[in-house]
Amino acid sequence: MQVYLTALGCRLNEAELQMWADDFRSQGITVTAEISDANLMVINTCAVTGEAARKSRQTIRKLHRQNPQAKLVVTGCYASLEKSQAEDILGVDLVVDNVDKQKLPSKAKELLDWKSMPHAATEPAESALFVRNRERAFIKIQDGCRYRCTYCIVTVARGEEVSRTREDLVAEINRLHADGIQEIVLTGVHVGGYGSDIETSLYDLVVDILDKTAIPRIRFASVEPWDLPEGFFELFKDKRLMPHMHLPIQSGSNKILRKMSRRCKSETFSELVAKARSVVPEFNVTTDIIVGFPGEDEDDFALSEKIVEALEFGHVHIFAYSNRAGTKAARLPGQLDNQTKKERSQKLHQLAAEAKFKSMHKMIGQQQRILWEGKGQKTEEGKYRFYGHTENYHKVAIEIDQPIDISNRIIECEISEYDKVNGALIAIPLEPIQNQESPDKLILVQV
Repeated sequence: MQVYLTALGCRLNEAELQMWADDFRSQGITVTAEISDANLMVINTCAVTGEAARKSRQTIRKLHRQNPQAKLVVTGCYASLEKSQAEDILGVDLVVDNVDKQKLPSKAKELLDWKSMPHAATEPAESALFVRNRERAFIKIQDGCRYRCTYCIVTVARGEEVSRTREDLVAEINRLHADGIQEIVLTGVHVGGYGSDIETSLYDLVVDILDKTAIPRIRFASVEPWDLPEGFFELFKDKRLMPHMHLPIQSGSNKILRKMSRRCKSETFSELVAKARSVVPEFNVTTDIIVGFPGEDEDDFALSEKIVEALEFGHVHIFAYSNRAGTKAARLPGQLDNQTKKERSQKLHQLAAEAKFKSMHKMIGQQQRILWEGKGQKTEEGKYRFYGHTENYHKVAIEIDQPIDISNRIIECEISEYDKVNGALIAIPLEPIQNQESPDKLILVQV
């Protein structure tokens, strides 16, 4: 019996795939990467925008067309917000809303009428990892959100906040590390709100992970800036915490931030970034900005431009506002026309590209421990190009002259230049790279 798992949207959806993969495996069901081999298909849908909901419906139909014999289970935010609509899509056998996600493997098992194999019957060395690559795993630490930003439908779809225990998370991280994972990303709907329901905090969780695991690299998914307590960035003095955070500002205008029901002023956000960089000078902050929010005038937009220029974000996710049924923002006056939103988006993209260019250039000459990811790509010159990320999450490339596999290896390198065409920094290893398949051979890397 085999199951195919796929997700749209956020990193949290991918983290949930990992949890289900572990659960299915414990019942003797194998996870497959091939749709055609599956007896069961599970799709974790998204509904953050109307377009995301449309893509969810499209993907559900596509899965059924590719394997009409398999049972099809639909879950996630689209399935929760539009359950009746999802149930009516051709080929859907079961819809599981977000509140029942933990029960999904058992509900799917009932659908298959599958009698579990005892856990001992599976190969003890077989890995249950379900990640996009073998280097990095997304760890779901909590679900739900207590806040109600006026543009956000996800908090409606995900419900109240529910946190996993620190003990459970530490155990999962240790197991993933034993399976070869080098880097984890702590993810959730409201990562900064972790522990609000179980009398703990994100700070306490990070301290536990640093103390009770040996995972080499720790990152965070998006964290609301107002959730970070005084002294949080002091944790980054531990080199296992990668000096990068995604802190969504959404607008540079305090007037618009109030309309969005955001709980952070632009000046407070700037102070927070300055604190992070006072601890780690190369600390990389990435962010989200919505352009064309209802009521945004030219002065408001100019403030968003100003904050992008001033803070030199490593990357900016720019979203042109679109109405989402069921949100308060959809009913606000002052809705902007699409042409205005498009023009503002284009202007901000240009500024964001310039800010990223400056941020990347500051890396030249620095030494970085790079985690190389995925398979090498053969170039026209006959070399082998690998990609990875610096500790502060800038894309970086290396080209080696022999076909050895350096994926999932952390290698000390120096950043030599910035390749603007490919949008990646270029790395040179500080020491010859050892061929792990032939340890007696040292491979000199040429870039």
